[in-house]
Amino acid sequence: MTEQRIILVTGCSSGIGAYCARALKADGWRVFATVRKEADLAPLEADGIEALLLDYSKPETISTTVATVRERTGDRIDALFNNGAYGQTGAVEDLTTDVLREQFETNFFGWHELTRQIIPLMRRQGHGRIVNCSSILGLIPYRFRGAYTASKFALEGLTITLRMELQDSGVHVSLIEPGPIATRFTANALAKIHEHIDLEGSAHAVEYRRQLRRLDGSGPISKHKLGPEAVYDVLKSALNVKNPRPHYLVTTPAKQGVLLKRLLPANLFYRLMRRLD
Repeated sequence: MTEQRIILVTGCSSGIGAYCARALKADGWRVFATVRKEADLAPLEADGIEALLLDYSKPETISTTVATVRERTGDRIDALFNNGAYGQTGAVEDLTTDVLREQFETNFFGWHELTRQIIPLMRRQGHGRIVNCSSILGLIPYRFRGAYTASKFALEGLTITLRMELQDSGVHVSLIEPGPIATRFTANALAKIHEHIDLEGSAHAVEYRRQLRRLDGSGPISKHKLGPEAVYDVLKSALNVKNPRPHYLVTTPAKQGVLLKRLLPANLFYRLMRRLD
């Protein structure tokens, strides 16, 4: 009988994390899923998933989660899927350094701390999979997403460096880079822009109004937006194939963007990107 594999998945209150946690459970994994709010524990537990509280911006919750999983599993974690994140919308000049730092605490530093605590366990096991859910914005910049883009660019560099450093350890590291996915991500981004940006006092006030229409759903909807199952399709590959790829692009816009960046002169490519809403 094959031993049940164990995975820790973060950011499971909704969207990609929630879908992947349940799909992994259905595929036979023992799933530990984390959320930031107590109210989000019960729906996961009702589906037989072991739900825990973790907030990337609070290091003590990271340590508690790792200790709890290790205690329940007899010191074994086969895979980690870092997924929990949010997007701070706003022009770079309108972001305070504290707001930028807050973005990095959740999207970058917290991921590093959780991963760092799990790597020694995987090294002792002689095997493991670490998959970081990045974004196409970790490869291509986008206006008014400077904080999020910067955090994902940083994550890309850290993750690929880690992949090289763990070569021959039995621990494989991959990145998933989705384009537009149907989740609550834009709703959360809408809340963050209202919380931290002076929308009317900015030199970009007109552009913000257009951005807000897109975020609140009153603007055009991308015909290329896919459901979270598209991310799970590549996550399965990263977790199961013998030699997982370093990068897994998801959605047509993500694949087209990377191709155009490779083929076009830089000035032309960035002018093209600037025209996107």
